[in-house]
Amino acid sequence: MRAVQLMLVVALGSTLVNPLQAQKNKVDPLTAPQIEKIREAGDNPPERVKLYREFMQEHVDAVKEYGAKGHSPSRAKRLDDELQSVAALADEYGSNLDVYDERKADIRKALKELNEAIAKWQEVLQSLKVEPTYDLSRTDALASLKDLADQASKMLKDQTKYFEEHPDQKGQERYEPK
Repeated sequence: MRAVQLMLVVALGSTLVNPLQAQKNKVDPLTAPQIEKIREAGDNPPERVKLYREFMQEHVDAVKEYGAKGHSPSRAKRLDDELQSVAALADEYGSNLDVYDERKADIRKALKELNEAIAKWQEVLQSLKVEPTYDLSRTDALASLKDLADQASKMLKDQTKYFEEHPDQKGQERYEPK
């Protein structure tokens, strides 16, 4: 009976610790200085889109660098972390685009540059040799980039149409009813 109670306590304890461990290992895709730069860009949507693109490029460059190195457990862990950062940053990027879309912020130039960059990022991730250690993170990152690409392409088409119909609102950072 005592052994059953002990096993129950151990099982209950592990179910409480595992979520906390997963939360502790969550990778934050932005550094404190990067977050500060985004804050400083404030209500300048084109600048914020550009900053997110630069920060994403840094993570993709790291993926490319680690992908070219020899096999080791630390390399695989670092690749996994960077791929998780790519996925998280792509999702955050998409959330920001949603806000700019609602505001009717004119970010067509930034979207065009973003679409070009996404294609290159996807190539880097697709060219990685598949390894079980980071394959799930790679798959998630590719899915997040595909979602971001779809969103940015649709938004560029919608904005092109919108600003053709509303030429007086070109270059605006947010829609202001008149």
